[in-house]
Amino acid sequence: MCLGVPMKVIELNPPDRAIVEAGKISLEISLQLVDSVKIGDHVIVHSGFALEVMDSKAAAETLSLLNQMAECE
Repeated sequence: MCLGVPMKVIELNPPDRAIVEAGKISLEISLQLVDSVKIGDHVIVHSGFALEVMDSKAAAETLSLLNQMAECE
C-alpha cells in the first residue's frame, strides 16, 4: 500500500521543482506530474512527486486524521 501525504507548497523552483512542508517537515519535490501549482497550494506527495493538487480544507482534514493515527501507536 502507498501513502500520499498532503503538503503545502512554500516555494517554487522552476522549471518543475518545489519546496513543500507539513508540520516540521520540509522537502524538495518534483512537480512533473501536476499542472498549475502555486505557492500556498496543497499537493499530495508520494516518493518525491506531487501527484495531485488538493483544496486546503481536504488537506487539513487528511493531516488531522494522519496525526490521530500516529497518536494511536
